Amino acid sequence: MKKGVKVFIRFALLSAICLPAVAQPSSRAIETFIVDTFDNKGDTEWAWNVQASAFVDSDSGYPKLDFFDGQPNSLRILNDDPNSQPKVLGLEIAYKRKGENWFEVYPEKDGKAFEIPFKGTVTQIDFWVWGANYLYYIDLLVRDADGRVYTLPAGNLAFNGWRNLIVTVPSYLRQRSRLRTGPRTMTFVGFRVRTDPDEYVDKFDIFFDQLKYTTNTLSNVFDGYELQNVDFGGSGSSGSSSNVTQDGK
Repeated sequence: MKKGVKVFIRFALLSAICLPAVAQPSSRAIETFIVDTFDNKGDTEWAWNVQASAFVDSDSGYPKLDFFDGQPNSLRILNDDPNSQPKVLGLEIAYKRKGENWFEVYPEKDGKAFEIPFKGTVTQIDFWVWGANYLYYIDLLVRDADGRVYTLPAGNLAFNGWRNLIVTVPSYLRQRSRLRTGPRTMTFVGFRVRTDPDEYVDKFDIFFDQLKYTTNTLSNVFDGYELQNVDFGGSGSSGSSSNVTQDGK
């Protein structure tokens, strides 16, 4: 009896080794999406605007927001078009007194604040920022799929020139709603810059370029994915037909 068991085990192991390898479907597709290059006004469905705290020197016309010619050197070498004129988003601001001052740069659409939706499950967000060597702090604002706004610290701006800042997205942020109603995905709300209470606030310049994120685009795709947004229409008849769309519209 023992000998028969040993023969069976050896045969099973040999069969497993000799069977051809079959590729298994992957649930991961890591991709990088560029949210905005800031190269041209009107290239995206949103514009950019700024709001600031109470002690901003609005009497002198601050804050001032516009696009300027420029690009980090690390991005310049990747530019294949010698005739292109890359731009960056720039802001200048001043406050009437030191303290806990802040400003936010955010996308807007049709004159209202607009939140940019992310795709998949985002693992990191990065962007280029030009610092003026002031001890100011910069954060990213995102809204999770439950509707809560989170502040993701990106570091400080106590450096000169361009730097690529990378922010890891915490795994506890809900990026996909389990409900059929309400927010569908996590969204980008904007940038927030906070002044150190002891730092100078007479005049400060900052520039932004190439906002992008890395994500697993297949994380929310499952067998039957296309049925989650079936449109039943207004009819209650069991014999009526419904349209099914891939993009949920």
